[in-house]
Amino acid sequence: MALLPTQAVNDPTLDAINAAVQNVNNLQKPRPYLGMSAIGMECEAFLWRNFRWCGPSGGGFDAKSLMNFEDGHRTEDLMADRLRMVPGVELYTLDPSTGQQFGFSDLGGHFRGHIDGAIRGILQAPKAWHMWENKASEKGPHELAKAKEKHGEKAALAAWNPTYHAQAILYMHYGAMDRHYLTCTSPGGRLPITSVRTDADDAEAERLKAKAERVIFAGEPLARIGGDATFWKCKTCVMASQCHGTALPSVSCRTCAHATPERDGDGRWSCARWKSDIPIDAQRTGCDEHRYIPALLSRWGSATDASETENWIEYTTPERVVFRNGVRGPGSFASSELAAMSLAMLGDRLANEIRNEFDGRFVPAENAA
Repeated sequence: MALLPTQAVNDPTLDAINAAVQNVNNLQKPRPYLGMSAIGMECEAFLWRNFRWCGPSGGGFDAKSLMNFEDGHRTEDLMADRLRMVPGVELYTLDPSTGQQFGFSDLGGHFRGHIDGAIRGILQAPKAWHMWENKASEKGPHELAKAKEKHGEKAALAAWNPTYHAQAILYMHYGAMDRHYLTCTSPGGRLPITSVRTDADDAEAERLKAKAERVIFAGEPLARIGGDATFWKCKTCVMASQCHGTALPSVSCRTCAHATPERDGDGRWSCARWKSDIPIDAQRTGCDEHRYIPALLSRWGSATDASETENWIEYTTPERVVFRNGVRGPGSFASSELAAMSLAMLGDRLANEIRNEFDGRFVPAENAA
């Protein structure tokens, strides 16, 4: 019988699990709205690009991050069961009238949030209803406990995690509750476990709502927090190659100059080119009339001319190369072709001569075979 190797090697089965987890995530469709769970993030450029589907499909998360998310969902269910074990506690994780998760919507349906639950009967304040959220992380319970000790309970959540705090403030505002109760545990519900209660703040909620409105209805990317790619918060951001580099987002209606999020309806988008509303499924792929929002091409060159009738936008690069985002032809590139290119290809005379002579096109490297 052959002996098993004594030295650690990669397990191909476990590697396959990781690949499968990432593949399932990459097949997920981007969220069609700006989440209340995200609006507390500092960088408005990231929020705008995320709302406009500029990031990688599935969110660009690796297997480790995705498994952490799974831990969080399962731990939430476990913590809910534990809270219900306490005599007198009422915890609703689903709306009894619909059987669905409690949710809120504003700004024409483009701004949405879904709470973990509503709870009454916690021993600190047994008569008051609280919005309830559970968070699971290895360091979270310890860090939150330190924030409570340093800042006091009512200020601890904002000091520990501004994004979670913004989420809590908005959920109280839209749910018409004055208290929020957050429990924080290690993944799997292991000790330590800590909690924090937070008061409502309608003025802060209105500020966050105004921020969401700014992000949703801005026609081009908002200000980024980092001046260049070396800023520490930008180094690991999935949008860095676009914000600080020349990478372009995939083609979708969300990145098209013709598309607009409308203030009326329920998450409605309209197309100025086709003079019609755009269904969600159509938004994900765009159409042949797609033309990039000029600001998304600003690191390629400046927009110097355009034709609404012929549907093209002309750009000039810093090296004085002139090109168009329009119908494919000599010096003119459809958006799908630009997305597959690099900026250097615009000035590659031989490559462009071959493209023009054989009516070719630039394609992503993985499709070139």
